[in-house]
Amino acid sequence: MPRSSKPASKPPTLKSMAAELGIHVSTLSRVLNGDADAVARAASPDVVARIRQLAAERNYTPNLQATALRMQRSQEVGVLMPRISDLVMATLYEGIDTAADAAGYMAFVSNTFDEPDRQRALAERSLRRQVAGIIIGDSHLGDSQLLSHLADRKVPYVLISRRQPGHPGVACDDFLGGRLAAEHLFQIGCRNVAVLAGETFASTGADRTSGFIDYFREYGIDIPPARVLTGHFDSREGYAQGQRLLQADRTIDGVFAVNDFLAIGLMGAVREAQLNLGTDIAVVGYNDTPLAAVLPVPLTSIRLPLHAMGEMAFRALLGKIDGSPTDDVLVQPQLIVRESSALFARSS
Repeated sequence: MPRSSKPASKPPTLKSMAAELGIHVSTLSRVLNGDADAVARAASPDVVARIRQLAAERNYTPNLQATALRMQRSQEVGVLMPRISDLVMATLYEGIDTAADAAGYMAFVSNTFDEPDRQRALAERSLRRQVAGIIIGDSHLGDSQLLSHLADRKVPYVLISRRQPGHPGVACDDFLGGRLAAEHLFQIGCRNVAVLAGETFASTGADRTSGFIDYFREYGIDIPPARVLTGHFDSREGYAQGQRLLQADRTIDGVFAVNDFLAIGLMGAVREAQLNLGTDIAVVGYNDTPLAAVLPVPLTSIRLPLHAMGEMAFRALLGKIDGSPTDDVLVQPQLIVRESSALFARSS
């Protein structure tokens, strides 16, 4: 059917453009709103090109709210994270966003500050938007009913960088990561070790600490409770805990911090105590954030493929949305040795 090249005076609709092209409205909808497979099934390449050309000429924008109402779900995915300002969380989210965009979805993130009440409220707000699913990166899950609530409502969800029995997720083998840190410190000669263990409710910190303690126990070394310090995951906490450790016991020769920010704070306390970082005391962090490699004394750390984990989490969620069976994904950590411990090995 011939069509005018003049822009329509009213906002274009699927119905008006279908009439202009002389094709069924459902074909137009599948081409403009579907994924690549749906488009390939909907029409020939020539028809797809004509549809997209007209949509561009008319400045057509899909009505996502109408689509959500019609499909009983949107092309949006909600992401709950403690703080997007956290570099680890931000990198995980970048991976989620990259994979979502490639699949024709839009991801949006909400900061929960690891507060269960806020977590539940933000999840409910996401559900009112009829999101297709939710990805959860909160540490505070053990005493929360959120996961059971989502399961009862048959809302697709996936955990990221967290492990909770009976719930789908993408995480690192943090127990192994803790053992890698312990093995490294043990092999370079550290015997009087300590752990900055993070929050007790976070599965990541708990698993990393357990793996570290387990390794030393296998070699007949029990780490005293006074040398396993719990608290927040930030550099201020690492500095305060480092001061406490070094004031109580100057014989400590190796410390494992369950994230890089704790390790960075600890390194400040080591310098303040007039100890030589990397020779008097070895330090190992976790996550291998970009900061680790550019510190005055570069930090040995356990590397995680954070961006890839974000992509994996979205793909796992997409499988849940489509009704496909999904297995938990457990990625393998990698030890990256730098001067904060390599110097200790050479000085021993």
